[in-house]
Amino acid sequence: MTRPIQVEIHRSAIRHNYLLSRAQAPQSKAYAVLKANAYGHGLLDAVQALADVADGFALLNIEDAIRLRQAGVQQDIVLLEGAFDAEEAAAMAHYRLGGAVHSQQQISWLAKGSAQQPVSCWLKINSGMNRLGFTPAEAAAALAQLRAQPGARVDALMTHFASADDDYGVAEQWSRFQPLIAPSGLPVSAANSAALFRHPHTHGSIVRPGIVLYGSSPFADTDAAGLGLRPAMTLSSRVIAVQKVPAGDAVGYGRRLVAEGEMRIGIVACGYADGYPRIAANGTPVAVDGHPTGTVGRVSMDMLAVDLSKLPQAGIGSRVELWGPQVPIERVAAGADTLGYELMCAVAPRVPRLVHN
Repeated sequence: MTRPIQVEIHRSAIRHNYLLSRAQAPQSKAYAVLKANAYGHGLLDAVQALADVADGFALLNIEDAIRLRQAGVQQDIVLLEGAFDAEEAAAMAHYRLGGAVHSQQQISWLAKGSAQQPVSCWLKINSGMNRLGFTPAEAAAALAQLRAQPGARVDALMTHFASADDDYGVAEQWSRFQPLIAPSGLPVSAANSAALFRHPHTHGSIVRPGIVLYGSSPFADTDAAGLGLRPAMTLSSRVIAVQKVPAGDAVGYGRRLVAEGEMRIGIVACGYADGYPRIAANGTPVAVDGHPTGTVGRVSMDMLAVDLSKLPQAGIGSRVELWGPQVPIERVAAGADTLGYELMCAVAPRVPRLVHN
């Protein structure tokens, strides 16, 4: 393929970020969160980066968990939403997979299992996010039900924080969850990436680093470098054309940018069909041959425009980093009013991948 766009995955960065994350909670195990194809980085590539250091892995789909078992992964694997039907509950037992139990329906599926091959269950508590889980008032009865099932082995009490990354914090949810810990007698898993770095009292027995593994900060007020993280994904392309735009002329669809003075712009082989956000604002940061500049006009399907007015040395063939070591993905996400998570996961299959150790 001659179209110059590519996404590079840096396994060494994933490994570095995992070890840095685990060091935030030295008394806890750290289960690397690999859902959504390892946040767009490639499931097996992420596992290879962590194979000899990870305490365990957390996934969404049982198909991905089975792939890991078939690839020889022996560490604990937990499904963050548990089984989606009775057949999956049986498969979890067969493949030695743990999983969240957040509903009566899931308990009924586990009731069909066998004591010879019980499923490792993490009882999910809804402490205030109001997505999945039993309320604190329901917790004792749900735990008793689970413990009465021969096909279930209860190994952890878990919850998930809605605001660990902002000023609201975790105090309200923790006040609902914490009183359940001692009576349950179970290991605790509560800390996501943000809680891992900012709320050490929530670390418990197992922490669940996710976005930080891939070199993106969960915080609006602290970038990845400020946390010591390294970007694990670089999206880059090249300038394929240069235009001189006179004052008063517009750039791209919808005339979103009208030149106030003469501009020199570069057309880059990257668009929303590649996963770059269509709604990125004028000035969303990029680096051209290592020099900072920004996008201009509306992103189209296969191309976008960048401002070369102050970069006379740049031209056709110049390398453009859309995000990576020179352009933190959080800054690009801010320009599109979204999160780095979404950008990572949105990179299209048509973009060639280059994986570095």
